[in-house]
Amino acid sequence: MNLGSAASLAWPHPLAALRSQVRRWWQARLPSADTLLLGQRNIYIVPTAAGLMFAATLVVLLLASINYQLNLGYVLTFLLAGSGAVSMHVTHGTLRGLTLRLRAPAPVFAGESALLEAVLTSPDGARFGIGLKLADAQAATRTWIDVPAQGQASAQIGFVPATRGLHALPALSIETRFPLGLFRAWAIWRPASQLLVYPAPERPAAPLPPARAVAGGLARSRSAEGGEMEGVRSYRRGDPLKLVYWKKAAKALASGGELVSRDTAGAVHQQLWLDWQACATLAPEERLSRLAAWVLAAQRAGAEYGLVLPGASIEPAEGEAQRRRCLEALALWR
Repeated sequence: MNLGSAASLAWPHPLAALRSQVRRWWQARLPSADTLLLGQRNIYIVPTAAGLMFAATLVVLLLASINYQLNLGYVLTFLLAGSGAVSMHVTHGTLRGLTLRLRAPAPVFAGESALLEAVLTSPDGARFGIGLKLADAQAATRTWIDVPAQGQASAQIGFVPATRGLHALPALSIETRFPLGLFRAWAIWRPASQLLVYPAPERPAAPLPPARAVAGGLARSRSAEGGEMEGVRSYRRGDPLKLVYWKKAAKALASGGELVSRDTAGAVHQQLWLDWQACATLAPEERLSRLAAWVLAAQRAGAEYGLVLPGASIEPAEGEAQRRRCLEALALWR
Protein backbone atom coordinates (compact mmCIF):
# COMPACT_ATOMS: atom_id res chain seq x y z
CA MET A 1 0.00 0.00 0.00
CA ASN A 2 1.43 3.38 -0.97
CA LEU A 3 1.40 6.46 1.24
CA GLY A 4 -1.39 8.11 -0.74
CA SER A 5 -3.80 5.22 -0.29
CA ALA A 6 -2.88 4.89 3.39
CA ALA A 7 -3.58 8.59 3.94
CA SER A 8 -6.94 8.30 2.17
CA LEU A 9 -7.94 5.49 4.54
CA ALA A 10 -6.83 7.37 7.63
CA TRP A 11 -8.31 10.74 6.66
CA PRO A 12 -11.77 10.67 5.02
CA HIS A 13 -12.48 13.12 2.24
CA PRO A 14 -13.72 16.45 3.71
CA LEU A 15 -16.69 16.58 1.32
CA ALA A 16 -17.75 13.05 2.25
CA ALA A 17 -17.45 13.84 5.97
CA LEU A 18 -19.51 17.02 5.54
CA ARG A 19 -22.13 15.14 3.54
CA SER A 20 -22.35 12.48 6.28
CA GLN A 21 -22.79 15.12 9.00
CA VAL A 22 -25.51 16.92 7.05
CA ARG A 23 -27.28 13.59 6.45
CA ARG A 24 -27.24 12.71 10.15
CA TRP A 25 -28.47 16.20 11.11
CA TRP A 26 -31.30 15.97 8.60
CA GLN A 27 -32.34 12.46 9.64
CA ALA A 28 -32.35 13.48 13.32
CA ARG A 29 -35.03 16.09 12.49
CA LEU A 30 -37.35 13.48 10.97
CA PRO A 31 -40.06 12.04 13.26
CA SER A 32 -39.69 8.41 14.40
CA ALA A 33 -42.64 6.10 13.72
CA ASP A 34 -43.23 2.44 12.93
CA THR A 35 -45.99 3.44 10.49
CA LEU A 36 -45.41 6.10 7.82
CA LEU A 37 -47.79 7.52 5.21
CA LEU A 38 -45.97 8.94 2.19
CA GLY A 39 -47.29 12.26 0.90
CA GLN A 40 -46.32 15.68 -0.39
CA ARG A 41 -44.39 16.61 2.77
CA ASN A 42 -42.00 13.66 2.91
CA ILE A 43 -41.37 12.69 -0.74
CA TYR A 44 -38.49 14.30 -2.64
CA ILE A 45 -37.84 14.13 -6.38
CA VAL A 46 -34.85 15.09 -8.54
CA PRO A 47 -33.78 14.25 -12.10
CA THR A 48 -31.37 11.36 -12.56
CA ALA A 49 -28.27 11.41 -14.74
CA ALA A 50 -30.38 9.97 -17.55
CA GLY A 51 -32.94 12.70 -16.94
CA LEU A 52 -30.31 15.42 -17.24
CA MET A 53 -29.06 13.93 -20.51
CA PHE A 54 -32.67 13.77 -21.71
CA ALA A 55 -33.13 17.47 -20.88
CA ALA A 56 -29.89 18.37 -22.70
CA THR A 57 -31.10 16.42 -25.74
CA LEU A 58 -34.38 18.37 -25.73
CA VAL A 59 -32.46 21.66 -25.68
CA VAL A 60 -30.36 20.56 -28.67
CA LEU A 61 -33.49 19.45 -30.57
CA LEU A 62 -35.22 22.73 -29.80
CA LEU A 63 -32.23 24.82 -30.98
CA ALA A 64 -31.93 22.75 -34.16
CA SER A 65 -35.66 23.12 -34.88
CA ILE A 66 -35.48 26.89 -34.38
CA ASN A 67 -32.34 27.25 -36.51
CA TYR A 68 -33.59 25.16 -39.43
CA GLN A 69 -37.32 25.97 -39.02
CA LEU A 70 -38.24 22.27 -38.77
CA ASN A 71 -41.91 21.85 -37.89
CA LEU A 72 -41.49 18.12 -37.34
CA GLY A 73 -38.56 18.94 -35.05
CA TYR A 74 -40.87 21.10 -32.94
CA VAL A 75 -43.40 18.24 -32.78
CA LEU A 76 -40.75 15.74 -31.69
CA THR A 77 -39.24 18.12 -29.13
CA PHE A 78 -42.51 19.00 -27.43
CA LEU A 79 -43.74 15.40 -27.61
CA LEU A 80 -40.63 14.23 -25.77
CA ALA A 81 -40.89 17.12 -23.29
CA GLY A 82 -44.49 16.16 -22.54
CA SER A 83 -43.45 12.55 -22.03
CA GLY A 84 -40.82 13.70 -19.54
CA ALA A 85 -43.35 15.80 -17.63
CA VAL A 86 -45.76 12.86 -17.43
CA SER A 87 -42.89 10.63 -16.29
CA MET A 88 -42.14 13.05 -13.43
CA HIS A 89 -45.78 12.96 -12.32
CA VAL A 90 -45.95 9.14 -12.48
CA THR A 91 -42.66 8.74 -10.59
CA HIS A 92 -43.87 10.94 -7.74
CA GLY A 93 -47.29 9.26 -7.73
CA THR A 94 -45.72 5.81 -7.38
CA LEU A 95 -44.75 6.65 -3.80
CA ARG A 96 -47.54 9.09 -2.91
CA GLY A 97 -50.22 7.43 -0.78
CA LEU A 98 -48.16 4.36 0.18
CA THR A 99 -48.30 3.27 3.82
CA LEU A 100 -45.15 1.75 5.34
CA ARG A 101 -45.42 -0.42 8.45
CA LEU A 102 -42.55 -2.08 10.30
CA ARG A 103 -42.80 -5.52 11.87
CA ALA A 104 -40.90 -5.63 15.15
CA PRO A 105 -37.55 -7.42 14.64
CA ALA A 106 -36.67 -10.46 16.75
CA PRO A 107 -33.62 -10.26 19.07
CA VAL A 108 -30.35 -11.49 17.57
CA PHE A 109 -26.84 -12.26 18.79
CA ALA A 110 -24.05 -9.76 18.16
CA GLY A 111 -22.44 -10.39 14.79
CA GLU A 112 -25.54 -12.07 13.33
CA SER A 113 -27.69 -10.50 10.63
CA ALA A 114 -30.88 -8.80 11.81
CA LEU A 115 -33.81 -8.56 9.41
CA LEU A 116 -36.11 -5.54 9.21
CA GLU A 117 -39.40 -6.39 7.50
CA ALA A 118 -41.33 -3.47 6.02
CA VAL A 119 -44.91 -3.97 4.80
CA LEU A 120 -46.02 -1.62 2.00
CA THR A 121 -49.75 -1.06 1.42
CA SER A 122 -51.28 0.60 -1.65
CA PRO A 123 -54.76 2.14 -1.20
CA ASP A 124 -55.52 2.24 -4.93
CA GLY A 125 -53.57 1.13 -7.99
CA ALA A 126 -50.53 -1.08 -8.34
CA ARG A 127 -47.08 0.40 -7.64
CA PHE A 128 -44.02 -0.83 -9.53
CA GLY A 129 -40.26 -0.62 -9.12
CA ILE A 130 -40.03 0.37 -5.44
CA GLY A 131 -36.67 -0.15 -3.70
CA LEU A 132 -35.70 -0.11 -0.03
CA LYS A 133 -32.27 -0.04 1.61
CA LEU A 134 -30.44 1.31 4.65
CA ALA A 135 -30.26 5.08 4.31
CA ASP A 136 -26.70 5.40 5.63
CA ALA A 137 -25.21 2.47 3.69
CA GLN A 138 -24.01 3.80 0.35
CA ALA A 139 -22.99 0.41 -1.04
CA ALA A 140 -25.95 -1.56 0.36
CA THR A 141 -28.00 -3.67 -2.03
CA ARG A 142 -31.47 -2.26 -2.57
CA THR A 143 -34.47 -4.61 -2.29
CA TRP A 144 -36.91 -4.07 -5.17
CA ILE A 145 -40.60 -4.97 -4.92
CA ASP A 146 -43.96 -4.30 -6.59
CA VAL A 147 -47.10 -3.57 -4.60
CA PRO A 148 -50.38 -4.96 -6.02
CA ALA A 149 -53.47 -2.80 -6.39
CA GLN A 150 -55.23 -2.38 -3.03
CA GLY A 151 -52.84 -4.96 -1.60
CA GLN A 152 -49.65 -5.40 0.39
CA ALA A 153 -46.08 -6.45 -0.25
CA SER A 154 -43.23 -6.95 2.20
CA ALA A 155 -39.52 -6.37 1.85
CA GLN A 156 -36.70 -7.51 4.15
CA ILE A 157 -33.58 -5.46 4.74
CA GLY A 158 -30.67 -6.99 6.63
CA PHE A 159 -27.94 -5.38 8.70
CA VAL A 160 -25.40 -6.66 11.24
CA PRO A 161 -25.31 -5.05 14.71
CA ALA A 162 -21.75 -5.15 16.00
CA THR A 163 -22.32 -4.83 19.75
CA ARG A 164 -24.77 -6.11 22.32
CA GLY A 165 -27.42 -3.93 23.94
CA LEU A 166 -30.60 -2.13 22.95
CA HIS A 167 -30.12 -0.37 19.61
CA ALA A 168 -32.23 2.09 17.65
CA LEU A 169 -33.10 0.75 14.22
CA PRO A 170 -31.29 2.36 11.27
CA ALA A 171 -33.14 4.75 8.98
CA LEU A 172 -34.48 3.29 5.73
CA SER A 173 -34.54 4.84 2.28
CA ILE A 174 -37.42 4.09 -0.10
CA GLU A 175 -37.18 5.18 -3.75
CA THR A 176 -38.49 4.62 -7.24
CA ARG A 177 -37.45 5.59 -10.78
CA PHE A 178 -40.49 4.15 -12.47
CA PRO A 179 -41.45 4.41 -15.32
CA LEU A 180 -38.64 5.85 -17.52
CA GLY A 181 -35.79 6.36 -15.07
CA LEU A 182 -35.66 10.10 -15.76
CA PHE A 183 -36.50 11.10 -12.18
CA ARG A 184 -35.74 9.66 -8.76
CA ALA A 185 -38.38 10.03 -6.04
CA TRP A 186 -37.40 9.00 -2.52
CA ALA A 187 -38.27 9.30 1.16
CA ILE A 188 -36.44 8.60 4.44
CA TRP A 189 -38.11 6.52 7.17
CA ARG A 190 -36.92 6.42 10.79
CA PRO A 191 -38.52 3.48 12.63
CA ALA A 192 -39.30 3.98 16.32
CA SER A 193 -38.73 0.36 17.40
CA GLN A 194 -35.52 -0.86 18.97
CA LEU A 195 -33.51 -4.04 18.50
CA LEU A 196 -32.25 -6.14 21.41
CA VAL A 197 -28.83 -7.67 20.68
CA TYR A 198 -27.58 -10.53 22.86
CA PRO A 199 -23.86 -11.09 23.51
CA ALA A 200 -22.19 -13.31 20.92
CA PRO A 201 -21.91 -16.83 22.44
CA GLU A 202 -18.41 -18.10 23.07
CA ARG A 203 -17.18 -20.54 20.42
CA PRO A 204 -16.22 -23.19 21.21
CA ALA A 205 -18.27 -23.07 24.39
CA ALA A 206 -16.61 -24.00 27.66
CA PRO A 207 -18.13 -26.92 29.65
CA LEU A 208 -20.99 -26.04 31.97
CA PRO A 209 -19.91 -25.32 35.57
CA PRO A 210 -20.60 -27.99 38.20
CA ALA A 211 -23.93 -27.80 39.98
CA ARG A 212 -23.99 -26.47 43.53
CA ALA A 213 -25.09 -28.60 46.44
CA VAL A 214 -27.92 -27.01 48.44
CA ALA A 215 -28.23 -28.38 51.94
CA GLY A 216 -31.84 -29.12 52.76
CA GLY A 217 -33.03 -27.26 49.71
CA LEU A 218 -36.20 -28.31 48.01
CA ALA A 219 -36.45 -27.95 44.28
CA ARG A 220 -38.98 -28.56 41.60
CA SER A 221 -39.17 -32.30 41.14
CA ARG A 222 -40.58 -34.64 38.60
CA SER A 223 -41.68 -38.25 39.02
CA ALA A 224 -39.38 -40.96 37.72
CA GLU A 225 -40.63 -44.17 36.17
CA GLY A 226 -40.09 -46.01 39.42
CA GLY A 227 -42.17 -43.52 41.34
CA GLU A 228 -39.20 -41.81 43.04
CA MET A 229 -39.18 -38.00 43.00
CA GLU A 230 -36.22 -36.56 41.17
CA GLY A 231 -34.76 -33.43 39.52
CA VAL A 232 -32.02 -33.03 36.92
CA ARG A 233 -28.56 -31.52 36.84
CA SER A 234 -25.76 -31.30 34.29
CA TYR A 235 -23.89 -34.54 33.64
CA ARG A 236 -20.61 -34.98 35.51
CA ARG A 237 -17.88 -37.43 34.54
CA GLY A 238 -18.20 -40.53 36.66
CA ASP A 239 -21.99 -40.45 37.01
CA PRO A 240 -23.48 -43.99 36.80
CA LEU A 241 -25.28 -44.75 33.56
CA LYS A 242 -28.47 -45.43 35.48
CA LEU A 243 -28.54 -41.77 36.55
CA VAL A 244 -28.32 -40.40 32.97
CA TYR A 245 -31.64 -38.86 31.93
CA TRP A 246 -32.00 -40.86 28.69
CA LYS A 247 -35.32 -39.27 27.71
CA LYS A 248 -33.48 -36.08 26.84
CA ALA A 249 -30.16 -37.62 25.82
CA ALA A 250 -30.95 -38.05 22.09
CA LYS A 251 -32.34 -34.51 21.78
CA ALA A 252 -29.39 -32.99 23.63
CA LEU A 253 -26.76 -34.84 21.57
CA ALA A 254 -28.51 -34.06 18.27
CA SER A 255 -28.55 -30.32 19.02
CA GLY A 256 -24.99 -30.22 20.30
CA GLY A 257 -26.05 -29.91 23.94
CA GLU A 258 -24.87 -31.76 27.03
CA LEU A 259 -26.23 -34.75 28.86
CA VAL A 260 -28.09 -34.33 32.12
CA SER A 261 -28.27 -36.71 35.07
CA ARG A 262 -31.04 -37.48 37.52
CA ASP A 263 -30.78 -35.79 40.87
CA THR A 264 -32.71 -38.13 43.17
CA ALA A 265 -34.55 -36.90 46.21
CA GLY A 266 -32.41 -39.12 48.41
CA ALA A 267 -29.25 -37.27 47.37
CA VAL A 268 -28.21 -33.73 48.16
CA HIS A 269 -30.08 -31.34 45.87
CA GLN A 270 -27.95 -29.78 43.11
CA GLN A 271 -28.61 -26.40 41.49
CA LEU A 272 -26.99 -25.24 38.24
CA TRP A 273 -25.94 -21.62 38.60
CA LEU A 274 -24.30 -19.69 35.77
CA ASP A 275 -22.20 -17.33 37.84
CA TRP A 276 -20.25 -14.25 36.78
CA GLN A 277 -17.54 -15.20 39.26
CA ALA A 278 -17.01 -18.55 37.52
CA CYS A 279 -15.44 -16.61 34.61
CA ALA A 280 -13.09 -14.53 36.76
CA THR A 281 -10.12 -14.95 34.39
CA LEU A 282 -11.91 -13.30 31.45
CA ALA A 283 -12.59 -9.69 30.47
CA PRO A 284 -16.17 -8.43 31.07
CA GLU A 285 -17.38 -8.84 27.47
CA GLU A 286 -15.77 -12.27 27.25
CA ARG A 287 -17.53 -13.26 30.48
CA LEU A 288 -20.86 -12.25 28.97
CA SER A 289 -20.11 -14.32 25.85
CA ARG A 290 -19.31 -17.37 27.98
CA LEU A 291 -22.44 -16.92 30.09
CA ALA A 292 -24.53 -16.61 26.91
CA ALA A 293 -23.02 -19.88 25.62
CA TRP A 294 -23.79 -21.55 28.97
CA VAL A 295 -27.40 -20.35 28.84
CA LEU A 296 -27.82 -21.92 25.39
CA ALA A 297 -26.14 -25.16 26.52
CA ALA A 298 -28.30 -25.43 29.64
CA GLN A 299 -31.41 -24.74 27.59
CA ARG A 300 -30.51 -27.46 25.07
CA ALA A 301 -29.90 -29.90 27.95
CA GLY A 302 -33.33 -29.15 29.41
CA ALA A 303 -31.85 -28.36 32.84
CA GLU A 304 -33.01 -25.87 35.41
CA TYR A 305 -30.49 -23.05 35.73
CA GLY A 306 -30.10 -19.66 37.30
CA LEU A 307 -27.95 -16.66 36.42
CA VAL A 308 -25.85 -14.50 38.74
CA LEU A 309 -24.51 -11.12 37.60
CA PRO A 310 -23.08 -8.25 39.62
CA GLY A 311 -26.13 -6.51 41.02
CA ALA A 312 -28.63 -8.96 39.51
CA SER A 313 -29.74 -12.55 40.02
CA ILE A 314 -32.28 -14.74 38.19
CA GLU A 315 -33.69 -17.71 40.10
CA PRO A 316 -33.33 -21.20 38.59
CA ALA A 317 -35.99 -22.21 36.08
CA GLU A 318 -36.22 -23.87 32.69
CA GLY A 319 -37.87 -23.29 29.34
CA GLU A 320 -37.87 -20.67 26.62
CA ALA A 321 -39.01 -17.89 28.96
CA GLN A 322 -35.98 -18.49 31.20
CA ARG A 323 -33.69 -18.44 28.17
CA ARG A 324 -35.05 -15.08 27.02
CA ARG A 325 -34.91 -13.67 30.54
CA CYS A 326 -31.26 -14.61 31.02
CA LEU A 327 -30.11 -13.49 27.56
CA GLU A 328 -31.90 -10.16 28.00
CA ALA A 329 -30.15 -9.65 31.34
CA LEU A 330 -26.79 -10.33 29.66
CA ALA A 331 -27.57 -7.98 26.77
CA LEU A 332 -28.54 -5.07 29.03
CA TRP A 333 -25.91 -5.55 31.75
CA ARG A 334 -23.78 -2.47 32.46
